[in-house]
Formats: sequence, C-alpha cells, structure tokens
Amino acid sequence: MLRSLCRRVLLGVGVWGAATACAPFFHQSFTPEKARLGADVEGNRALYQLPPPRERIVAAVYKFRDQTGQYKPSQNGSSFSTAITQGSTSILLRALEESRWFNPIERENLGNLLNERKIIRSSRAEYQDLTGQRQPALPSLLFAGILLEGGVVSYDANVITGGAGLRYFGAGASGQYRQDRVTVYLRAISTSTGEILKTVYTSKTILSQQVDASLFRFVNFKRLLETETGFTYNEPTEMAVKEAIEKSVEALIYEGIRDNLWSPLNEADVQGPAVAAYLREKAENQQTDVLGRVQRERRGRLGLSLSGAATRYNGDFKSPQLRAGGQLSLHYQAVNPKLAASVHLGRFELGAGDFYRETFNYLEACGQYRLFPQDRFTPFVLAGGGVTARARGTNARAALGHLTAGVGVEYLLTDRVGLSVGLEGRYFLTDQLDRITLGTYNDSYGSLRGGLTFYLGRNPAGQRQSLR
Repeated sequence: MLRSLCRRVLLGVGVWGAATACAPFFHQSFTPEKARLGADVEGNRALYQLPPPRERIVAAVYKFRDQTGQYKPSQNGSSFSTAITQGSTSILLRALEESRWFNPIERENLGNLLNERKIIRSSRAEYQDLTGQRQPALPSLLFAGILLEGGVVSYDANVITGGAGLRYFGAGASGQYRQDRVTVYLRAISTSTGEILKTVYTSKTILSQQVDASLFRFVNFKRLLETETGFTYNEPTEMAVKEAIEKSVEALIYEGIRDNLWSPLNEADVQGPAVAAYLREKAENQQTDVLGRVQRERRGRLGLSLSGAATRYNGDFKSPQLRAGGQLSLHYQAVNPKLAASVHLGRFELGAGDFYRETFNYLEACGQYRLFPQDRFTPFVLAGGGVTARARGTNARAALGHLTAGVGVEYLLTDRVGLSVGLEGRYFLTDQLDRITLGTYNDSYGSLRGGLTFYLGRNPAGQRQSLR
C-alpha cells in the first residue's frame, strides 16, 4: 500500500513538473512578431510617483558605461560578448527624462552636435551671401548645473546557485537556479565648483532558472515510453541594469531633497509619504545583507511559550501509542543572540496497548542554539536535562532523571510572536519509567511539538542597531 501511494505521489509530481515545464510553450509565438515598445520593469513606476520639482535641473552625462570589463560567462570556453550592456548611458538619460526632475542635455556625442551646428552656420552664411538676407544666429548651447558620473561597477556571477530533483521508477523532475548581481554607482557633481554633491549606489539581482521533467518506462513488453520536456528562463541583463539605474536616479532625487540640494514644488512633500517611505527603506537597507535578508535582533531577551505535543512511548511494553502532552517554557537570551537558556515545566501521558497508561510531570533546563538568530525563520537545536515524576500512584514523588535533545524550526509571525515546530527525545537514566526492568536500554520517549512563543520587551542589541 505504501509503495502504491509513493507511486501515485511521484506520478503526480511528474505530471505537475511536466505541466509546469510545458507552460512556456503555450505562450510562445509561431509567427513573426511586430516591433513593440520596450518593456518597463516594476521599479519604473516609482519614477512616475516622485513629487514634482520646483524647477527642473539641467544635467549633463558624458559617459555612464560598463566599468567591469567582464565578459559573459560561458560553459564552452571564453566568450567575447560583454556581460553588461554597453548602452547604459542611454538608459540613464531616459531615466532622467522620465523622472521629470532633470533636463538632460547631449554630451556623449558632443562632437557630432558641434559638427552639425557648424554645418548649420555654414549653410546660413552661404544663403546670406547669395540672397543678401540676414540670417539669425544659432542660440547658445545650454550649460549644465550638475554633471552626472559613475557607471556599472560590478557584475557578480553565481552569487547563489542551487537546485533540487526527484526521480522514481523512471519518472522524475528537477530544477536549477542561479542568481547574479549587478551594482550601479551614480554621483552628482556641481559644474560651478566641482564639488561632489551626493553619491548613491544600487544593486539588482538577475535570476536564471531551469526546470525539466522526464519519463522513462516500459509500458508493455518491448514497448518503451520515453519523454522529456523543460524550459530555461534567464532574466534579461539589460532590464536588470535599467532597473538599477532608475533606482539610483530615484535615490539621488530623494537624497538631494533631504540635503536641500533641490526642492519639490510643494514644501509639504519634503516631509511627505514618498520621502518618508524612501528614508524607511534606507534605514531597513542598513540591516539587509547582500542576499536581501533583513539582519537585526528581532527576539526579546525574555520569552514565554506554550506548546502541545504528541508523545510516543519507547520502553518495555509492546504496541506503543500516541498520547498528548503540554509544556510551559520560560526563555532567556544570552548576550550572544545564537544562544538561549530555557526552563520547561510540562505534563505528558504515555501509553502502550491495553495494559499501560500513565501521566507524568517534569521540570527541566535546556540550552538552545539558533542557526539564524537575526532572521524570521531559523532552525534550532536544544539539549539539557531534568527530572520527571509520576502524576499519581505509587512512588508518585520519586524523581526520575532524564536527558533531553531536540531539533526544530521557528518562524516569527511578528517580532513578538514566534511559531515553532520540532522533534524532541527524552532518555531516562533509569529503566523504571514504566515500572518494569527489561532489556539493555533504559526507557525513553519521543515527541512532535508545536507551540507559540511570546517575546517580552526589546533586545538591547536590536535597540542599538535601530538607533544607528
């Protein structure tokens, strides 16, 4: 029966994988497509939501290009294609225009512009000599108030790689993924003094993923069925660079508003929701690592948890049964956020067949080690020991020593409430838990536990980080 169930589950996984893999094929076009407007990324909406400026700033961009010099990664040897688009200057100029805060002027191909103006002057002079009609002079070129410099300074390939797969009886599915990272720096320079007014930098991850599914099976004698499907998706590098540049323009505008380098049309926008949202994002960014995880002390020094468990007896009686248990715990976090101490007060019941059922109380002290203490989700291990006493009956007050060990995971629903699930085992230092002394090993029991932890107060380390 278990084997049949496994087959059905794996067959379902294979069908789901195949359906997922085939999905892009239903959307591909089998006829030539017409040209369309360039796709806009989600981050572009922030440029349209900027508060209007009091006055547009004339900005010049001479060169904003790839400074990494990195070539596109290739599995078949060296590649002479660059990993980063060489047109980032054009991307920046469009972002400046879309922001409505800047009037970008042509400086990248200034020689072409000056040559064209020479041609216009020469043509007008010849026309004036031939007709005698005076021709108006060309207006002067605009000069920039600020100069924008910088570029794409980093392209990190394979920041994260991974995958998973499952194959059973010739049917299987697998998936792989990879993350790259591109980083952009942008600085504003005063053309009158040469002072660097503000420098910002942004980054964007680039996702690549591959999913495939296959089936290899004999469906009949001398009848072999073999099928496979899959797809690969690579996020366009140009779109990632575009989003990073647009984010840098947005950050430059907000930083200039905060430092009074330029002003919005409405004075109320200086303290408006858009600026407040940016400052909040910047403060959170101080506690975010390169993988996008917010790293800060979330849990308070003290915690109170209430949990329930399903216990399974392991002793001298046959036919062990699942019984219930409950526990009240008090946690204290040490200076090291990875370490915590706890005291547990609990009650549980053990049962086996129709002949054994007994209730116990216990008190124990444990140490806990959290693998990722600054994340919402963290695995943990615990170990300790304590005493167990029978709830009633003969020798009810006799204390039985035990050792405790367990593993589990905790997820913070909020900074004050955590949900935890784990497996625990308690090994007794005597074989008298079930009142029978048989065999080589002492009595023990395991439990599957789930509960809620309520953290009290704030962690001092977390307060220091938030103040920074």
